[in-house]
Amino acid sequence: MPKPIVAIVGRPNVGKSMLFNRIVGSRIAIVEDMPGVTRDRLYQDAEWQGREFTLVDTGGLDFAEDVITSQIRKQAELAMREADAIIFVVDARAGLTTTDEEVAKVLRLTDKPVLLAANKVEQFDLAKIPYYDFYRLGLGDPIPISAAEGLNTGDLLDELVKLLPEQEEDPYPPDTIRIAVIGRPNVGKSSLVNAILGEERVIVSNIPGTTRDAIDSPFERNGKSYVIVDTAGMRRRNRIDLPAERYSVVRALRAIDRCDVALMLLDATEGVTEQDKRIVGYAHEKGKAIILVVNKWDLIEKDDKTMNKFEKKIREELSFLSYAPTLYISALTKQRVPKVLEMVDFVAEQAGRRIPTADLNNLIREATQATPPPGDKHKKLKIFYATQGGVKPPTFILFVNEPELMHFSYERYLENQLRENYGFEGTPIRIFPRKREGKEQQ
Repeated sequence: MPKPIVAIVGRPNVGKSMLFNRIVGSRIAIVEDMPGVTRDRLYQDAEWQGREFTLVDTGGLDFAEDVITSQIRKQAELAMREADAIIFVVDARAGLTTTDEEVAKVLRLTDKPVLLAANKVEQFDLAKIPYYDFYRLGLGDPIPISAAEGLNTGDLLDELVKLLPEQEEDPYPPDTIRIAVIGRPNVGKSSLVNAILGEERVIVSNIPGTTRDAIDSPFERNGKSYVIVDTAGMRRRNRIDLPAERYSVVRALRAIDRCDVALMLLDATEGVTEQDKRIVGYAHEKGKAIILVVNKWDLIEKDDKTMNKFEKKIREELSFLSYAPTLYISALTKQRVPKVLEMVDFVAEQAGRRIPTADLNNLIREATQATPPPGDKHKKLKIFYATQGGVKPPTFILFVNEPELMHFSYERYLENQLRENYGFEGTPIRIFPRKREGKEQQ
């Protein structure tokens, strides 16, 4: 289930982004250094004292001076609606401002827990600093911190985790397949959801951004349980003008986090865009099964080479998704829409596939004999043993003599061997080399 959301709010230049980076720390690192994997995150997973949560950086919600108070007020209202807890950051050096008071007025109306963080405090002697002015905001004790130096942020997080809600029980049966429909605005996501469900459950409009919320639609088909989620279209950050749309992006990414299969919609009339790469790159990073669904195929003039040309272009632009199958559909005319659920069933099964340990080790042994592992001048990589550590995505642990000798190209070779022998179509594969401890490294 989704992790609790914690929003950081406050006026510009109080240190919201600095606090965000301080809390997420090394967890902000990108899983894979490849084109199309987004780096300018609106949010990031974090953990403290064993409690995981999703931290939202609203630093990108700052606006020009002429509308700053009203827009920050709007930001606080959105945080109240979307977040499970709120960290309100103020500047202890600058002291209390009218904008702080405006935000506090909004936050006092919420039933969500609010922590007041007085940032930019380097001396924690109450008599020497003005942060006690912030008691006037009526939001409880201000917690003095220095995000830049990391001072007292642990105490802030101690208080935060006490306020986080317990994670809810999953309302759906264990074998339910969760489907997230993702993509840029106006590519036909809502139309596809309606075509699959067979009813007008989701508003369809040609106005980008119509779908503000991620809407769960549970249904059954042929004795199987599904939940399909229509998500707000995600635009490039510099094209997102409304605070509400920024938060809709957060909801869309949350839908990816909790799905089993992501249907990535591409517009046949526009081809693959940079934003397509960023959106589907996020799903890839999260290890989700992915199907590339090319919509509006009915609008393309075709000959006997059209589909092959389009397929080649997709594979060039989305080279990191070589495992993802493609479907060419028209959500409007329902052309090939029945194939979508068939493919969802298939890739969900592939993502949950397990290989018996004996078979896995036979495969690795044969692969290393056919193409010996790499090494440096003094030592070669040796793979002693392999085990499957998990599914969704299929994850494999290789016990080796020296993990740093595992070159990316050899890891890709082993991945290809796994796919050739066991399929795993539609799902990423994770391979982790680990040093074998406690035995001679022969």
